[in-house]
Amino acid sequence: MIEHSLSLCYHNKLILAPMVRVGTLPMRLLALDYGADIVYCEELIDLKMLQCKRVVNEVLSTVDFVAPDERVVFRTCEREQSRVVFQMGTSDADRALAVAKLVENDVAGIDVNMGCPKEYSTKGGMGAALLSDPDKIEKQNAFKVHPCFLQMILSTLVKGIRRPVTCKIRILPSLEDTLSLVKRIERTGIAAVTVHGRKREERPQHPVSCEAIKAIAETVSIPVIANGGSHDHIQKYLDIEDFRQATAASSVMVARAAMWNPSIFLKEGLRPLEEVMQKYIRYAVQYENHYTNTKYCLCQMLREQLESPQGRLLHAAQSSQEICEAFGLGAFYEETTRELNARRAELLARTPEAAREPVEDTSGVIKMAVKFDRRAYSPQITPKMCLLEWCRKEKLAQPVYDTVQRPLDRLFCSVVTVAEQKYQSTLWDKSKKLAEQAAAIVCLRSRGLPEGRLGEENPSWHKRKREAPDQDPGGPGAQEHAVPGELCKKLFVALGSGEESPLEGW
Repeated sequence: MIEHSLSLCYHNKLILAPMVRVGTLPMRLLALDYGADIVYCEELIDLKMLQCKRVVNEVLSTVDFVAPDERVVFRTCEREQSRVVFQMGTSDADRALAVAKLVENDVAGIDVNMGCPKEYSTKGGMGAALLSDPDKIEKQNAFKVHPCFLQMILSTLVKGIRRPVTCKIRILPSLEDTLSLVKRIERTGIAAVTVHGRKREERPQHPVSCEAIKAIAETVSIPVIANGGSHDHIQKYLDIEDFRQATAASSVMVARAAMWNPSIFLKEGLRPLEEVMQKYIRYAVQYENHYTNTKYCLCQMLREQLESPQGRLLHAAQSSQEICEAFGLGAFYEETTRELNARRAELLARTPEAAREPVEDTSGVIKMAVKFDRRAYSPQITPKMCLLEWCRKEKLAQPVYDTVQRPLDRLFCSVVTVAEQKYQSTLWDKSKKLAEQAAAIVCLRSRGLPEGRLGEENPSWHKRKREAPDQDPGGPGAQEHAVPGELCKKLFVALGSGEESPLEGW
């Protein structure tokens, strides 16, 4: 057996399964609180991860893997570093190794998904497609997979990284083929294999085959992790051990039973659902989990209670704040948000002076390396509004923005002209509006003017009269009298949160 410099033991462990939309950081931390030994993230696709850059988030004390559109694809923290397993979806050994090297210093293990039966995974030759008969061409995409290809992915990872490598499979149509497969998998040198005791086409309502998992456990020498028992076997903590004994497995991985109530891992028994949900929400707010993902996980916990008064409030919630209010955590949300914003403002104030000092290049454009982070600014004021206000006060022509898009990565950069002087941020942004805000910041900072950051407010902003709500505060039709708080609503909706739909995995 191959020895790893940093090893994760898979014997006699309780494990949170990788689940679509569920295995994000708040759920993983909650499972650890309640007694899980190892937690898996949701399946993340190799191509998506290879676009990400690793970012240390000093505000949240996390490590974030951020996509080009600034969406956080994977977020982790020090507390789970020795117990979180990164599961990837892949059909290519080189890509798999590149992703593993990207994340290996921030996780405890790497897992390859070879069992997901869902189309978004199999149509790319990933998941259960890796278990296909070598002569079978996958429907809809003519993708042929050979067992040696599967071995190549695992062997490449085992030899290429310092973390233990595992894989998660489903059973094949015949026990003989299944045992042959796991023997080949074992020879790659992986640390453990997780077996979901159902065939590719079967779903939770089909009975899990404890006998097949047991036969596998008796055939290989590496730890076998039993999975798939939530529907038939696991309703409480003691059932986990019963399932382990029935399968002769080394450890048990729990999926739906943990999704419904993560305190399933608690020896003392299940905690009241209300308590569990509130604890989950606190983690979600503290780690800025996107509200749609938080909402999805809470709905899975409520299940048949979705029609209750609290369930209806949750269903109607359109923000993290509204979710907190539905569960009596409004004050917690406000306090936590204030603390995070204050931390952001403090970190921004520590920005190296070299990056904040304006520099004029040979073309006469004053440049600075700045970006507009809306969370660091007053919710009712933007740099563009501040600059427009100042120009009006000084009886100057309103700012003129010239914005271009870079074809290579489709990012934007804007140059603003004020009093015949041009200003530009050297950092490119994902949208035209963000690029314009950054240019406005450069102008304001170089002139020593307030830009609307938290704790930095100009009394004159409150003296303006109300303007039509659809009026663009920075557009050519902006009137002399306006209330920035009313005008910026549309702008901030347009800017968005930088988040998309919840992460998916399996």
